[in-house]
Amino acid sequence: MSSNLNFPQTSLSEIFVDLAAGPQAGVTVVTPTRRLARMLKSEFDRTQAIRGITIWDSADILPISAFVERIYEDVLYSGEARGLPALLESAQEQVLWESAINYSEKGAVLLAVAEAALLAREAWQLAHAWHLIPRLKGFILNEDTKAFRDWSQCYEEMTGRAGQIDRARLYNLICELCGHLKFHKPKRLVCYGFDIVTPQQATLLSKLQEADCEVMMAQPRSQLQLHNFNARRLVHDNSVDEIRCAAVWARARLEANGSARIGVVVPEFSKYHNKIIRIFDSVMNPDRQHSLSSRAEHTFPFNVSLGMTLDSYPLVSAALLMLELGSGEIEFERASHLLRSPFLSGGETEIMDRARLDMRLRKRAESTITLEWLLILIEREDSAAGCPILVQGLFNFSEHVKAKLAGLHKPSTLAREISEALRTLGFPGERDLDSSEYQTLKKWQEILADFAALDSVLAHIRYSEALVRLRHMVAQVMFQPETPDVPIQILGVLESSGMAFDHLWVMGLSDEAWPPQPRPNPFLPVELQQSAGFPQGSAAASLELAHRLTATWLSTADEVVLSHSRYSDDREARTLSLSPLILDIAIVTTAELVLPDYPDYRDLIHQVRRLERVSDDKAPALIVAPVAPAAGETNGADSPRGSNAAKMGGRVRGGVAVIKDHAACQFRALALHRLGAESPESPSAGLDAAERGTLIHHVLALTWSQLKTKDALDTISDDDLEALLMRAAKEAIARLRRDRPVAMSGRFAEIEQRRLMRSAREWLNEDRKRGRFEVVAIEDKRSVEIGGLVLTARLDRVDELADGRRIIIDYKSRAPVARSLLDERPEEPQLPLYLVTSEPDAAAIVFAQVRMGDMRFVTLARDSDLLPGVPAFPGPRMGDQFRSWEELIKAWHTNIADIAASFASGDARVDPKKYPHTCRNCDLRSFCRIDERTGDRGDRFIESDDE
Repeated sequence: MSSNLNFPQTSLSEIFVDLAAGPQAGVTVVTPTRRLARMLKSEFDRTQAIRGITIWDSADILPISAFVERIYEDVLYSGEARGLPALLESAQEQVLWESAINYSEKGAVLLAVAEAALLAREAWQLAHAWHLIPRLKGFILNEDTKAFRDWSQCYEEMTGRAGQIDRARLYNLICELCGHLKFHKPKRLVCYGFDIVTPQQATLLSKLQEADCEVMMAQPRSQLQLHNFNARRLVHDNSVDEIRCAAVWARARLEANGSARIGVVVPEFSKYHNKIIRIFDSVMNPDRQHSLSSRAEHTFPFNVSLGMTLDSYPLVSAALLMLELGSGEIEFERASHLLRSPFLSGGETEIMDRARLDMRLRKRAESTITLEWLLILIEREDSAAGCPILVQGLFNFSEHVKAKLAGLHKPSTLAREISEALRTLGFPGERDLDSSEYQTLKKWQEILADFAALDSVLAHIRYSEALVRLRHMVAQVMFQPETPDVPIQILGVLESSGMAFDHLWVMGLSDEAWPPQPRPNPFLPVELQQSAGFPQGSAAASLELAHRLTATWLSTADEVVLSHSRYSDDREARTLSLSPLILDIAIVTTAELVLPDYPDYRDLIHQVRRLERVSDDKAPALIVAPVAPAAGETNGADSPRGSNAAKMGGRVRGGVAVIKDHAACQFRALALHRLGAESPESPSAGLDAAERGTLIHHVLALTWSQLKTKDALDTISDDDLEALLMRAAKEAIARLRRDRPVAMSGRFAEIEQRRLMRSAREWLNEDRKRGRFEVVAIEDKRSVEIGGLVLTARLDRVDELADGRRIIIDYKSRAPVARSLLDERPEEPQLPLYLVTSEPDAAAIVFAQVRMGDMRFVTLARDSDLLPGVPAFPGPRMGDQFRSWEELIKAWHTNIADIAASFASGDARVDPKKYPHTCRNCDLRSFCRIDERTGDRGDRFIESDDE
């Protein structure tokens, strides 16, 4: 594993002198990573420019893997080697390993064949890189290693029969060719920045040297300098403070010297990737204007070495989502993302109409959806008229999938048709892609090309199988769009190998992260990995490599800062210990680093603030005029949407809900019924509470429309009542099935029907306890006027007793407390409103709680003989606020009229009736910003759920 091979040493300056001589010098430089090769090329170009040279030949600097492939291609196209095996791509290797596993006995019991194939590929590559294959016979094999032995034999046989070779064996092939073929090779090969040279690489270098290629080794700086006396150590409370301090330090060093080379190394980079980008961006670019879509793409002054998996990029994620929608059922939330995606044709032109369409679809959709059903739902919505491009694209896509992607196809055919299917949707959208998106699109097209190349290893497959493999391929590709040269490099441990900086910060050096934990491959004997010195094969090898890398960091830059956190980022906030490898580094404080206090975005805004006080609790008054309800309008008291006669550029929505919402909070009523604010619903499997309540309302309404009187209820036989309830339940379910065909079908519909019948029968038993009455109104809908507003009110039921007295009834799954109706701002004003505007002589208002196991009346009654066990108002526990029923009705009229007048006048105060209970289930808190006004961050809302 050591890089101390028997090859001459050279320096970077000598390498650049040789490279400056041009191609005739025959010098090639190989590096362990692509990043180091790019950095070295950039450094060479900078050196040439400093020397005043205006034109020079590009330096031959490339990673060693690319160098080996170049030799292979030279031999392949030269024609000197007959029968040279074909080089497999990564996706082709994966397919062959999966095939080898599936053909085996062990493969039949595996649940994750693709993941097992990945580990087997890694074991195969390690075994060849470290020359472990010949040594396997000397070790006792467990069940896993025996399985790998069988799989690898099968894999080797398949590739041998097909004349194929993979990159794990490509080094061995080139070594064989070196002895008897003359191919283009450099006169001098310089290996730069290798901390680890595998036995396979060492063999190749020796063979090249034997073939008259001079091999030399080079390091960025002398490794004899084991300590940097300018190195310092910092301790932070947590990773956020640590990352922010590193970002401030990097910005300060860059501002002090614009040409400085600054490095930030993070051992557990993948763990902190997103956090690092976010914090560095906020420190380097506090002005957020660059993030607006109308601005040109912004270039960060830092570059992050570790990319993300390709499917993490929005463009690729949208492409996969489009293809999955054409394949079968997906979650509606994912389909919603697709509808609003900018990577579909018309994504910018129809952006607002598609957002409105999405809001409407959420009220009808199931938790999962297919392409066919999505098109049906869209066609039913009037708001879809504003999205003709979307509708046409989805239709064309659906037709293409049916015509071209059904049945079995070759991978190349599927790749072509998949590209065409995406084009029918207008992928990648109508706006110009920025540089990162354009590079991502090109990478996606490369993946499709790799998929098409699977023809040589994969027979005909179905579209659904192709999508699974395509998603697996993009999930395995780590991608980072290329950016212009920038002075700050943020790197992982391996990417930092061979890099030289003026300033270096290494963070996250706790004992849990450094040295890293060993990660031996489960398909190779652990003892074999330990004896071979594989870096991740044992704790000793991992520690030895960490020692060397730490020493390298200390000699890589003139200024070196090492840092770690006191506490972990998890909920337990565990105490972290310092890595033992940096114990001897002197500790300093952040104050001793003399770092500037850079303002964040909020501070910048405050610095340029000009305060202006504006009263924002008053909206323009409504111009009110009585208008008949719109035809077909059915929303009522319990609905958040109804009709209203107020005019202000259109009807004010809300019905009786206007009064209810204004009584709860004036701003809520303004936002819902004048501004049209609403939060997106999340479709769920089955029925929600509102839909269940609607069903039982329909069943009871249909039942009483047949019975009509208490006498009919008393005389009906059990069988006839059962049949009546069954018809009512079926009709109620049929009504809802028009909007929810999936939820209200099959076994679920049968279960719901039985539930409805049980609930209705239990409630009818409560009605049987009453005296004689007749149901004179069912689902009664009227226009009522109060306080200058004309509202649509609908009551579930009005009963008339034998003596002519009337009772107004409204069904509830959870009835309110009777005392809540006595406030100036009643919580449920629909019954009092109906009484004072339509039934002023009614003797009682009743909330009928229809709830299995808890059926009851919540009543305010004028007389004590109206309902069993209900006293006359005011009765006990009603207080002395009102002395009579008539006084209560008068107060209701006054209070509700005041609420209506307040709404019409434009009262928009953020004034919840009972904070935080009123706000607990309100979706408008981010709109009214009640939390900011009160300084409450939501804890009180959480607590209130338990009350």
